[in-house]
Amino acid sequence: MTEPDFLPGVPAAAVLAALARSPGNEVASGKFAAPESSAALAVNAFGWFLDRPRSMLPLPGVPMGLPETVEIEVEMRFPWSGGRHPWLDAVISTATTLVGVEATRYEPFRPGKASTFSEAFDSRDWGPGMARFTALRLALSEGRQSYRCLDAVQLVKQAYAMRNQSVKRGLGAVLVYLHASPATWASGKPVSPDAIARHKAEVADFARAVQGDAVTFVPLPWSDLLAQWSGAPAMAAHATAIRTRFGPI
Repeated sequence: MTEPDFLPGVPAAAVLAALARSPGNEVASGKFAAPESSAALAVNAFGWFLDRPRSMLPLPGVPMGLPETVEIEVEMRFPWSGGRHPWLDAVISTATTLVGVEATRYEPFRPGKASTFSEAFDSRDWGPGMARFTALRLALSEGRQSYRCLDAVQLVKQAYAMRNQSVKRGLGAVLVYLHASPATWASGKPVSPDAIARHKAEVADFARAVQGDAVTFVPLPWSDLLAQWSGAPAMAAHATAIRTRFGPI
């Protein structure tokens, strides 16, 4: 197995260790090397900050403060021991806030979104601060709400886990949905403009549905994040390397 070729400045040993801990088996399966891998994009983008977290600015539009630590491939646990727990592509900690990043690229334009919650979610009182997420969970479970492009079930689960971990740490919580609008697949075939428009509408609908809850949901386009990094002298070369390696995002 050939080790991935990470971008300049990305600490390969630390990144490989983080990937080995996560359940996706990205490297050994070959998925990490695929041209459309969102994991490769996220790991290269955020892995650069593992040993230089204070080089990162607060993410655009995210109420968070200055980063103190940056981690990649992080498990966010629910308030119970068994079962599966969400994994986030990156987690950023500040003095006041725990920020979880769910990074996507082509996933919204593929089929196969999850549609169920286990009974454990029904048996837990998530508190008034999560009432909107809970209302959306019930609507999804009962078929009163559905999303075709947005993986809303995954986002709700991540929000619950973020709430659990942020309370334990005495911090506020933000869930960032970092997304792209690629014009073409890696093969050059166009991504459906209708799917791109639908995804955008679904993101906005989800954001409205959960606005005001204890976990702040922030949709963030990759293009906005890279524009910010390009404008910061300490990160400009890294942003250029990301664009060179992964093309328009």
